[in-house]
Amino acid sequence: MTTTRTTCPYCGVGCGVLATPQPDGSVAIAGDPDHPANFGRLCSKGSALGETLSLDGRLLHPEINGARATWDDALNLVAARFQATIAEHGPNSVAIYGSGQLLTEDYYVANKLMKGFIGSANIDTNSRLCMASSVAGHKRAFGSDTVPGNYEDLELADLIVLVGSNLGWCHPVLYQRIVAAKAARPDMRVVLIDPRRTVTADIADLHLPVQSDGDSALFVGLLAHLSRNGVTAPAFVTDHTSGAEAALLVAEDWPIARVATATGLSEHAITLFYDWFARTEKTVTVYSQGVNQSASGSDKVNAIINCHLLTGRIGRPGMGPFSVTGQPNAMGGREVGGLANMLAAHMDFTPEAIERVGRFWGSDNVAQNPGLKAVDLFAAMARGQIKAVWIMATNPVDSMPEADAVRAALAACPFVVVSDMSARTDTGVVAHVRLPAAGWGEKNGTVTNSERRISRQRPFLAAPGEARPDWWIVSQVAQRMGFDAAFAYTSPAEIFAEHTALSAFENDGARDFDLTGLLGADYDSLTPTQWPIRNKPAARMFGAGAFYTPDGKARFVPVLPPPPFAPAPGSFILNTGRVRDHWHTMTRTGKAARLSAHYAEPFVEIHPQDAEALNIRRATLVRLNNNHGTAIVRALVTDRQRRGHVFVPMHWTDQFASHGRVDALVTAKVDPVSAQPALKMALVHAEPVAVRLYGFFVAAHRPSLDTSDYWAIAEAPGGVRGELAWFEEPADWEAWLRSAFALPDTIRMLSALDTRSGRRSFAVMADGKLIAALYTSPDPVLVSRQWAVGLLTADKLDGSAVLAGRPGADMPDSGAIVCSCFSVGINTIAAAVTGQGCTTVEAVGACTKAGTNCGSCRAEIRGIIDAHRLAAAE
Repeated sequence: MTTTRTTCPYCGVGCGVLATPQPDGSVAIAGDPDHPANFGRLCSKGSALGETLSLDGRLLHPEINGARATWDDALNLVAARFQATIAEHGPNSVAIYGSGQLLTEDYYVANKLMKGFIGSANIDTNSRLCMASSVAGHKRAFGSDTVPGNYEDLELADLIVLVGSNLGWCHPVLYQRIVAAKAARPDMRVVLIDPRRTVTADIADLHLPVQSDGDSALFVGLLAHLSRNGVTAPAFVTDHTSGAEAALLVAEDWPIARVATATGLSEHAITLFYDWFARTEKTVTVYSQGVNQSASGSDKVNAIINCHLLTGRIGRPGMGPFSVTGQPNAMGGREVGGLANMLAAHMDFTPEAIERVGRFWGSDNVAQNPGLKAVDLFAAMARGQIKAVWIMATNPVDSMPEADAVRAALAACPFVVVSDMSARTDTGVVAHVRLPAAGWGEKNGTVTNSERRISRQRPFLAAPGEARPDWWIVSQVAQRMGFDAAFAYTSPAEIFAEHTALSAFENDGARDFDLTGLLGADYDSLTPTQWPIRNKPAARMFGAGAFYTPDGKARFVPVLPPPPFAPAPGSFILNTGRVRDHWHTMTRTGKAARLSAHYAEPFVEIHPQDAEALNIRRATLVRLNNNHGTAIVRALVTDRQRRGHVFVPMHWTDQFASHGRVDALVTAKVDPVSAQPALKMALVHAEPVAVRLYGFFVAAHRPSLDTSDYWAIAEAPGGVRGELAWFEEPADWEAWLRSAFALPDTIRMLSALDTRSGRRSFAVMADGKLIAALYTSPDPVLVSRQWAVGLLTADKLDGSAVLAGRPGADMPDSGAIVCSCFSVGINTIAAAVTGQGCTTVEAVGACTKAGTNCGSCRAEIRGIIDAHRLAAAE
């Protein structure tokens, strides 16, 4: 068995992975102990990568209008339609919408085709939704899109400030590096700035539940506090920055009392944070989507950077502003110019850069101006300006704001091409041509993580069916459009060599992105390396005070915080984001049963007092709506949510839930500098759903659920599991069951009814094996999900035990899953606490393995321990 060193395809941490195909066709996955991003650690998603590689749901052949086609026919059609559209309507009538899950080589070829030879900059990416405000903030401050520090700084810092970053769930490996560092150095402090009390608060010495969009005021106030108290680096500011006076002039109007009003925080908490920041030189400020996904995201980024510039805390060990990206190759996309406002190799649309890139590419048709950014691109499509679009490796029908309008725009577009590995996406439904792309495990190329580290993603599986790499697909279309010589690539190594050469072309240190040190490197044996690479890789940037602005000085940016925002009575601020075990729109993680065990359906976090005021009970269904759309989700009543705010994860699509597409409710309001949409600041109404019956089922095969009013479905070992609800009870239960579960008339169905409670249960068995079980109740069904899921893989079941809906002595109930890495349930952890005397998270881990891999569940384990300790004390 051969082990391949590759890179995880999920978040921007960029963990190294060891993949070893097994004789039975499975793939063993382990963390790479030699990779400097993770040193062998993996999160729950990374650990389960081997469970996502099945061909179930794969797009294996080209399709034209839903019918199988040859590659030649599909590629010729794409080329011909793009050429005809350009000939009739001009180059700006076509567009490409890409993804941070493309490899750098894929991105490079797509960007070169669009900007270099079609002559339009209408190529943008879902990274616009992720980190565009960080890019804008970096460029305003540094003159370049450069992340100054690295992951080691998180371990060297004495103070870590996490802003809008649920690191424990969204970047678990970095979270664990901080946990380990904090354990080794108890004096290290962590501050969490987030409207929600997320699991990351477990390691925080101070949690600041800031009002949404209050971050700017908090950091502008901090800038003023630092200046008033003389906590500055005068020589650094004088010699290496400009604009400090203007930024401080604005900040002077933000005393702590005003900051408290704008942020909803107490003056005491603000003062404590300011004091810690002022007294701690080794400070790293980590920010992510909570900062970026805002209509003032760029200003938030610069408000943070201003504080580090004023104190000279940048580019040195254990200090600096640190943007953590959400996607595996968002950084690689930025390097090649994958955003509509970039040209290539970190060059902008200046006359000099356009001429330089044109000479390098051998093209006199390079785009002259930035193109349409994501939100504007789909709005232009709705107006009929974009008449042909090619969507690669992403699902905008679910991930874009005002997602229903995006779906309508795509449905009206004359020609839509989708390249994807998945045959089941909501975007693929509206495509005229679908092209089967290679997936993780089959692709060959590079990615760049959040600390500027380039790593190889290597194949260890053969591409199935007729799937092909994205770079090959784009190159083939380019050749058919007449650009043969410029796209005659035969391998990703050739593309990487060209990308490397362009980064070094006429550079001489004038641009930040420079891969000179990799010119002529052996592609197959590349090891993880940080750029810029001239003489040696640069672990940190700007420590010497040299920046990429015209005068070589960093710029302070005056930031005027937006006015405090409070929803009108009856409205809530909707915050969207991620859960621990799922990724984007679940085309990959949705295939792994254990990744759905923690959260198997869309939900809304709502504060108990808000829920009570609306008569929303725990685990009931809630309707969220506004002028843009509607979602129906499960109520998760919790005091970790602020009053007046609700949180809904963004992962669920029409493939997994009937009404879970929450981005349909998000307004397409964008930051004026970065054009990043405010995905965390929609206004919605909330109300309980009048449900007649709730249901829960497990089944050996996916049923048809269209005749229920609400459904959510997830993979389970041996089959599927799902939640149901009806506004009116089905008139004929047997007919409903036989239709939904495709049961022949000859198969026997068992049922039971509790007339007092109105609860029903149904079981369908064959030779002692369970085919399907359904439990219904006027209230949310109380059956243990993990026990019921276990029935699917059990032998010689007794139908009466299935109908009873509760475990017997021979099938103990582990309870709701807490640790997805090892499938450890809450009851198992509770038993370790009460029966084994485990009083610490470490002791529970030693007894059950829970929390010993990625550690994302450690906060929940600690909560279970504390609850039992409190109960014992009472």
